[in-house]
Amino acid sequence: MERAFGTACAKKLQRRLADLQAALTLMDVVAGRPHPLERDRLGQFAIDLHGACRLVFESADEPIPIKEDGTIAWNEVTKIRIVFIGDYHD
Repeated sequence: MERAFGTACAKKLQRRLADLQAALTLMDVVAGRPHPLERDRLGQFAIDLHGACRLVFESADEPIPIKEDGTIAWNEVTKIRIVFIGDYHD
């Protein structure tokens, strides 16, 4: 992790992964400004690591919990799949 993302980002990544593992649902995670993504990353969620580096994931629940408006019910997500680590703003 350190070689790929640098020391500061690797340390944050380790902490955020531990936070996610300890959480019962995604709503239990508060560190790292968790937020749903839009546009070409609709259906994904991100957590800030260091600088512009983000941990991006999607629901791995089967079926994916959906709200009445058709969006993902992130408060019901209990399993995730990591899809990207880095700066998706590039």
